[in-house]
Amino acid sequence: DALERHAGAVCRVHRIRKIRSSTQALTLAESPPMHLTGCTTVVTGAARGIGRAMALRFAREGSNLALIDLRIEDLAETQSLAQDLGVEARTYAANVADEEAVCAVMEVIVADFGRIDVLVNNAGIVKDALLIKVRDGEVIDKLSLSNWQAVIDVNLTGVFLCGREAATHMVKQGRGGVIINISSVSRHGNTGQTNYSAAKAGVESMAVVWAKELARYGIRAGAIAPGYSRTDILSSMKPELLERIVAPVPAGRLGEPEEIAEAALFIARNDFFTGRCLDLDGGLRI
Repeated sequence: DALERHAGAVCRVHRIRKIRSSTQALTLAESPPMHLTGCTTVVTGAARGIGRAMALRFAREGSNLALIDLRIEDLAETQSLAQDLGVEARTYAANVADEEAVCAVMEVIVADFGRIDVLVNNAGIVKDALLIKVRDGEVIDKLSLSNWQAVIDVNLTGVFLCGREAATHMVKQGRGGVIINISSVSRHGNTGQTNYSAAKAGVESMAVVWAKELARYGIRAGAIAPGYSRTDILSSMKPELLERIVAPVPAGRLGEPEEIAEAALFIARNDFFTGRCLDLDGGLRI
């Protein structure tokens, strides 16, 4: 969909107390459980995989969708699948690491739908490499600054920018909201993932900070840390390599995107969940 302004749909989130003005928001203690029917959920990285699964799970609950990604064709497929479930779904091509693009797209989403109720910060990339590669006592390669920065820009700065702008609109609306950051089991430190591990640790920490800072406005924030999940990248691996990946997982298998989606739905609907991270890794420790 083109980024054009038009009348937005009105979210039917039932609240106990009437908000006296847009600046007098409900606190968490005043906010009743969220009903997603007719609300607006923003999902970044929604073109496929876990992002698509989360978008469709929220659609099944009746939430309208603002879908953000740079993979336009895949994003259109997610949109079509969501529309088949009877909700309004719109697509937005935006780079989450670009401040101007994020500010603009959030403004357009509010213009299109009338509000933002849930943000799922899912967009992310990987550029794995050892910090240094040594052969016969000599350093022959290093993790490049460009690969470090690319991952930090999308996986950490992108989450910051989207969270900041979504929170800004939630406060203006005065009806609270939920921010869900997708972290990873790698936040504990995974070999070959200096950049990714640092970003995913930061993503979890931001959810804790935001839960504290935004509670006064009725906004909750949480995180999900998936383990190895059945994404396109893992599914395309050779069977023997996949076996090695799954071997240390006590559950004995990869996670399914739909299982991550259920965790996101739990956070959105449970008004007592905030400032915490759900580990969904099949028991894996790295």
